[in-house]
Amino acid sequence: MSYQVLARKWRPRSFREMVGQTHVLKALINALDNQRLHHAYLFTGTRGVGKTTIARIIAKCVNCETGITSTPCGECSVCREIDEGRFVDLIEIDAASRTKVEDTRELLDNVQYAPSRGRFKVYLIDEVHMLSSHSFNALLKTLEEPPPYVKFILATTDPQKLPATILSRCLQFSLKNMTPERVVEHLSHVLGAENVPFEDDALWLLGRAADGSMRDAMSLTDQAIAFGEGKVLAADVRAMLGTLDHGQVYGVLQALLEGDARALLEAVRHLAEQGPDWNGVLSEMLNVLHRVAVAQALPDAVDNGHGDRDRVLAVAQALPAEDVQFYYQMGLIGRRDLPLAPDPRSGFEMVLLRMLAFRPADTGDAPRPVLKPVGTSQATAESPQAPAIAAAPVAIAAPAPAPAPTPVAAPAPPPAPVSAQAAPAPVAEEVDLPWNEPKPIEPSPAPAVEPDPLPVPTEEPVLDVVAEQPALTPMPTPVPASVVPPAPEADSPPIEYVPAGMDRDDEPPLDEDYYEPDVDSASYSYLDDLASESVPEPTPEPEPLPASKPATGLALQWLELFAKLPISGMTGSIAANCSLIAVDGDHWLLHLDPAHSALFNSTQQRRLNDALNQYHGRTLTLTIELIRPEQETPAQAAARRRAERQGEAEASIHSDPFIQQMIREFGAVVREDTIEPVEALVSQSQ
Repeated sequence: MSYQVLARKWRPRSFREMVGQTHVLKALINALDNQRLHHAYLFTGTRGVGKTTIARIIAKCVNCETGITSTPCGECSVCREIDEGRFVDLIEIDAASRTKVEDTRELLDNVQYAPSRGRFKVYLIDEVHMLSSHSFNALLKTLEEPPPYVKFILATTDPQKLPATILSRCLQFSLKNMTPERVVEHLSHVLGAENVPFEDDALWLLGRAADGSMRDAMSLTDQAIAFGEGKVLAADVRAMLGTLDHGQVYGVLQALLEGDARALLEAVRHLAEQGPDWNGVLSEMLNVLHRVAVAQALPDAVDNGHGDRDRVLAVAQALPAEDVQFYYQMGLIGRRDLPLAPDPRSGFEMVLLRMLAFRPADTGDAPRPVLKPVGTSQATAESPQAPAIAAAPVAIAAPAPAPAPTPVAAPAPPPAPVSAQAAPAPVAEEVDLPWNEPKPIEPSPAPAVEPDPLPVPTEEPVLDVVAEQPALTPMPTPVPASVVPPAPEADSPPIEYVPAGMDRDDEPPLDEDYYEPDVDSASYSYLDDLASESVPEPTPEPEPLPASKPATGLALQWLELFAKLPISGMTGSIAANCSLIAVDGDHWLLHLDPAHSALFNSTQQRRLNDALNQYHGRTLTLTIELIRPEQETPAQAAARRRAERQGEAEASIHSDPFIQQMIREFGAVVREDTIEPVEALVSQSQ
């Protein structure tokens, strides 16, 4: 006798031998047992999930010589003929090869004749969606009211192509794809009955390669038995399918977790020996990272579809959640950019090295030789002229008596005469930098080499001023746009500015109500480009409502203190919409506008508290209540100043004689939305 493939040899012959599809079998079994038979059934689903098998079992159930039952005997002549495919009253039609209306009419001409041997004449039309529209029209009337001895069973992989008139005349059952666990369970039973040695890892590979089809799984198992000379081994199946060793993906993740660049490149070298599809390798890494993220959010939701549930849980415990999200996002962008690389392997290596290079700054095993401490900018850590952040504490509770006048000299050309209305000068000047976070620069008392004098506008002379030292350092005088900090020495390395208290993987602040960005080359970094490509640009927050009262007392002091705090991003947005209400020793109470409560959480409060501790050099206890401040917040002050500048700019445009002449003589119209203050245009050009 010739060899029979496993897919045909192990085709189910009764409902109890079916694997899966419980939701379909329950309805059919109850209908058969209660003699509630419909005249037309429609089975939908992908290839190899049991549509034709269920149709043949129904034909046996309704024609078995023992009677209509959900458990046919399987031994009578009718059951044997149906199993062997030679039962005359089971007419199987391939609609893909008989699409013409003439074929359908020929079929319907035979419907009127009674069955030859069985109780019912069963028409099984496979791939019914391939019929033409005329064929469907010819089938409609017969499908709706067939003779009592005729049953129609339709099967299709694409039910969307069926007309609604056909769907309404059938009982529709949607068959589900087979899960890898169910496929592996069935393959274990089949190979055990066939006395074929196998490895569990090999069955998992076959179960995933089957992609939900039990017939494909059986066919691949036949191929694996032939390839492995009677055995189903994981190495043979992997070589046959050309798939990646799943363990090597975990080797790459382990190297990333340990920050070991040597182990990482060694893992890539082992992968290259198999000649893999590097895009597929990266896709497999993303699948593992997705399952790790699911395990961190809900460990019980991790399935064992790949046979590596324990490994996923172990990685989820060892890898921080923020690293998982960052690696996943980096991998997505790397897949997009992989075709642009000189060769796929180098592109894959660069993605891994990029993941390794941008590890969180507080990890001690990162490959960089010098890491940025948390809360301190890289410029502060490297610059010898940067002042100590923990300066003398500044009391906020109440103004203290003014001490004796202290002369403060601003680093500038020779002084000019002192004006009677001169304002107090700050202790240290601040220069506007990206994200509007002032970076204090402490003047050197006795510089070794005095730089060349900087050009200073005549209308704004730089003065030597004697001022009283208040209890709270006032807001610094802004540096004119024409004054630029001196360039570093030629032999000193360039200093990359990172705002204090902001990690390199933080996104730029989303709130545009409290800062005026000064765009220049120093504000660009790869992570900004990455964030702009991978994250949709956020919708700017609306302008804050004006305060009912101007800022006085503690609220005014908070306006001055806010610009000096080393915060940015969402933490800066929270602080910009707060107002200082009370100070009781080291206990501070802030009120936050409830309109911005969506950004507020315990993490933002902790970061703001750390920034205050860092600025004052002592431990403060911060309490934030969701109450709309009555006095002006930093965000409201910034919005008010912006509105004033905008109003002045619009008034200047409308009062310009040339503009008025254009309006009178040519009927010109001023577009209000194109008017911007001069300061904004200067900052954009820079």
